[in-house]
Amino acid sequence: MSDTYAVLHDPKGLIEAELPLDRAPHEALVTAVLAWKDPDLAPRDYEQIALQLTGHARAVAADVRRLAAALPKSDGRGAAAEVVLREADGRLSQPLQGTARCAQERARLVQALYTRLDRLTEPAPAVR
Repeated sequence: MSDTYAVLHDPKGLIEAELPLDRAPHEALVTAVLAWKDPDLAPRDYEQIALQLTGHARAVAADVRRLAAALPKSDGRGAAAEVVLREADGRLSQPLQGTARCAQERARLVQALYTRLDRLTEPAPAVR
């Protein structure tokens, strides 16, 4: 393996927009974390799970933000996405803790972001 690497400059996030989300394993992780009743993990394990979910939440939020920005102003889905994104930004700005509660909050955030992403990728509702 080489010790060299390349730094990519992508201020508009175009590379990220082209990469598909690895959804299935993260949804399985969300399901498992939300099913916890009385887990007994070490704090560093909770931190690692929360960190994984945080990174994925940021990626899903970027997709939601990109899709919402492309909608016409008259499409209410964009406004709803902005509400979810503000909430996500607030939650993601909170420091990680080595607790089950922290990991579960991040799991709920990923779940909410995927719900919003799915609504943005559905065809627009018909105007009457």
